Amino acid sequence: MTVEAIKVAIGELPADEKTRLAAWLLQQDMNQWDSQIEKDFSPGGRGMALLEEAEADVRLGRARPLHDLLALAKARRKSQAKRQR
Repeated sequence: MTVEAIKVAIGELPADEKTRLAAWLLQQDMNQWDSQIEKDFSPGGRGMALLEEAEADVRLGRARPLHDLLALAKARRKSQAKRQR
């Protein structure tokens, strides 16, 4: 079966079946994404070098951990809100 034939068949489905199909396709895509991320950030994966570089940047003070930046942003918003009162 070709992609074009599948498209035609999907076009003929009732709305509720299209919704079920869309949900199934989305789940398939999410599962594939999760598997790829796990593979990339496992030992020897292609993302490990980036993770190691980021960790080194944090250790050397060239970057800050995300949770620190989020806490700082939250404190700034709180401070600004107090000044506006």
